[in-house]
Amino acid sequence: MAKAKEAEAEVEEELPEGEEQAEAQPKRKWLPSFKLPSLKVMIIAGAGLLLLSGGGGGAYFYFFAGHGHKEEPVAAAKPAVFVDLPEVMVNLANAPTSERTQYLKVKIVLEVPQAEVVGQIQPLMPRVMDAFQTYLRELRATDLDGSAGLYRLKEELTRRVNAAVAPNRITAVLFKEIVVQ
Repeated sequence: MAKAKEAEAEVEEELPEGEEQAEAQPKRKWLPSFKLPSLKVMIIAGAGLLLLSGGGGGAYFYFFAGHGHKEEPVAAAKPAVFVDLPEVMVNLANAPTSERTQYLKVKIVLEVPQAEVVGQIQPLMPRVMDAFQTYLRELRATDLDGSAGLYRLKEELTRRVNAAVAPNRITAVLFKEIVVQ
């Protein structure tokens, strides 16, 4: 025990004068003591606060203030306008191994974007029917197999009609009836 007291006495002797004085002053228990934060901590805290406030302000403007909550008027759907074409019946091209002649009977309807276009394409119907006849005569029965074949036929006929009635355009070629015999 005597050695412990001697060690404490030596430590007290080695302490600088400022520390002895600090120990001598009574501590205030009612006032918390704190150190001022360093400059790095203050910069990091400021940057974090700036980031949070900027993100919050940006979110507010994006979700609430920026869009104005204006409902755009819904465009009224225009009624579709259809033009019936005369029934087309053509003989299909023969396959090299087949001797039997096959026929294609098609009822087609053109979908037009506006009623005014009908009056503009009616005088051009002979050109449209000619385009149909020449294309359909070159088809084989295997070209019309399945939904993919009918889709290709529809797309090709749409392209040919639009070329025949240019500068006017149709929206689609629709099939009412297709019979391969």
